[in-house]
Amino acid sequence: MQIIRDIGQLGSALIALRAGGHRLALVPTMGALHAGHMALVEEARRQADRAVATIFVNPLQFAAGEDLDRYPRPEEEDVRALEEAGCDLLWMPTPEQMYPPGFATSVSVSALSTRWEGEARPGHFEGVATAVAKLLSVIRPEVAMFGDKDFQQLAVIRRLVLDLGLGASVVGVPIVRDDDGLALSSRNAYLTAGERRRAVTLPQALQRAVLAIESGIAVREALDQAEQALSAAGFSKVDYIALVDALTLEPLDAPAGRMRLVAAATIGSTRLIDNYPVGMPQRQ
Repeated sequence: MQIIRDIGQLGSALIALRAGGHRLALVPTMGALHAGHMALVEEARRQADRAVATIFVNPLQFAAGEDLDRYPRPEEEDVRALEEAGCDLLWMPTPEQMYPPGFATSVSVSALSTRWEGEARPGHFEGVATAVAKLLSVIRPEVAMFGDKDFQQLAVIRRLVLDLGLGASVVGVPIVRDDDGLALSSRNAYLTAGERRRAVTLPQALQRAVLAIESGIAVREALDQAEQALSAAGFSKVDYIALVDALTLEPLDAPAGRMRLVAAATIGSTRLIDNYPVGMPQRQ
C-alpha cells in the first residue's frame, strides 16, 4: 500500500493507479479504524479496481467543546489494518493541506442538514460536506463508500454529489455491529466497561420500537417506550428518536413509504447514534 502525506505527490500516484483504465473507489475515514471501516474497504474492492482510503480528522465538523483534541488517532494500527484489507493507497492530509491559508469556501446541503444531527450539532454537516467535496474533487473516484450508520450523513453526501455533479457513485454499506448488537464506532472506545454494558440498550430499544411499529402500534407510543428504556439504562440525554422518511429525513407520525428509525443518545460522556430500517405494518 502506498502512503501519501504530501498532496503534491498525490496526483502522480492517482495517475499510476488509474493506468490501464482502472476504476478507483474512495473510502474516506477519520481513522481509529474498526471492522465497519474494513467492510467499506472490502466493498470498495468489489466495486472498483483500486481502493483509495483517506484518514483525516476534519476539524470543520467538530463544534467547540466536542472531542476534536481527544479523538483517537492510532496511526500505526490503522495503516496495518488497511494494508491487511488490501487497500492500494492511503492519503493522510493535514488540515493545512485541506484548508490552506486563505481557504474561504464552505459547502452546505440545506434541506437534509437542518434536523436531527444538524440540529444537535450545528455546523457539523457543513464541515462534513466541505471536506467530502474537497476529497472527491481531488481524488475523482468513480465510486465512494460510506457507512449506513451515519444515515443522515449518507443522505447529505448523496445530495451533495448529485447537486455539484462530482461524478462519483455513492454506495452505502450496511452497519457492522458487535456480537451484542451495538453499532461499531470509533467513539465506542470512550465507553467505560459499565457504560459499554448498558450501551447495548440503544440497539435493543430501537429494535423493539421497529417491531412495535411494524405490528401496528402507534408511532408515538413506540418512540416513547424506546426513550424510556434509554433513560432507565442510564443514558443522560436523548437528542432524538424519530421515525423518518428514508429519502427526505422528514419525521413521520404514521408509517408511510420507505422508513428509517434514527436515534442519538449520550451515556457517560459518549454520544452514540444508530438507525434501523422499518417496514410497513402487517395487515391483520
